[in-house]
Amino acid sequence: WTLSLFDLNIQTQPPFPRYSMSWTSVAASAAVLLASCSQTDAFVTPAAFSGRMSSRAAARATPLAVYMDAALILQNKGGGHGEIGFHMAKQLKDKGLDVVLMQDSAAKMDKNPFNSYGDLGVEVVTADLSNKDEVQSKIAGKSFTHVFDNFAKDVGTCTLGEIAKNTWGVKSYVYVSSGGMYEASNPQPMKEDGATKATGQRSVEEHLEGLGLPWTSFRPQYIYGPKTNKRDYLDWFIDRIVRGRACPLPGDGKQLASVTNCEDVASMMTSVVGNEAAAAKQVFNCGTDDLISYEELCNMVAKVAGKEAKTVTYDPSNFDLPKGSFPFRNTEFAVTPDKAKQVLGWSPKNKLSSDLPWYYQQYVDAGLDKKDIKFEADDKILG
Repeated sequence: WTLSLFDLNIQTQPPFPRYSMSWTSVAASAAVLLASCSQTDAFVTPAAFSGRMSSRAAARATPLAVYMDAALILQNKGGGHGEIGFHMAKQLKDKGLDVVLMQDSAAKMDKNPFNSYGDLGVEVVTADLSNKDEVQSKIAGKSFTHVFDNFAKDVGTCTLGEIAKNTWGVKSYVYVSSGGMYEASNPQPMKEDGATKATGQRSVEEHLEGLGLPWTSFRPQYIYGPKTNKRDYLDWFIDRIVRGRACPLPGDGKQLASVTNCEDVASMMTSVVGNEAAAAKQVFNCGTDDLISYEELCNMVAKVAGKEAKTVTYDPSNFDLPKGSFPFRNTEFAVTPDKAKQVLGWSPKNKLSSDLPWYYQQYVDAGLDKKDIKFEADDKILG
């Protein structure tokens, strides 16, 4: 049997070494592909092979496909999106992609999730991700089929758009944007066609479109989960409940929020793999469909902690409070993920109600229930 490497679309010129595949493994993988052909065939022509393996989905079932796609993840220094890169790397590796995780050098590498990168089994490099020359030098001679940009905050920090389009010819450029760009006046929960503000993230989306890339933008909201880098969203409630304090809630406390496990956030983004055509030039809200009110969250935390839930509502316009006094918006601000469910076939696997017990235990194990906290804004509200 004869099989041309060209017909298999294997890149035999630089950057072939990027895929870390020996000629022995090429031959072994080709043998697996040939075995899928009819046993009565004495010779497999390129046309016959193309007919049998006409879709990339069929190719993915073979060992050869493990090395056909390579993903580059650009991960910011931390914050609300700090753990997304960790979970994307894990999931992309499980999907069979060759993964390089490029971490911004400003990150505190002794903190979650950065101190767990060694568990991923992927290549990790560090660079000043705002420095285009440094970023490109760290990946010189390498090529990627997918880019997952969890760094750019404006066009000036979108450093790989041109090379992704003109040199690599990527199948997908995934951008981690922000649900914060929506105007609060949008009907709730918000859809992707809702009015947006002129933000840096919105300018990146427009920039990627202008480059002619097969781009996809995801707009996350509030994130928690394993290896979380920002605990504020849930810890705000736990901090008060374990200390017997009331939770001051703006408005009537019944505003809904989209509080999503980061594993689900990452799984929506990585669902682009295999759905590149459907995802191209699309924007998706990135959040759970299990919305929760501020009051419900307070009650849920109290139940897990074995404490009494105490809430007090207030009118935010009556107080001059510092930023961060409350972890969510004063008004309802939630998104619907219906478009991702329909187009990408995605669905969340986690629920906050099921996750709170282990999250609360991590809080206690870290000694955060004993931490000295000042509640100056609360005291102003409560009098």
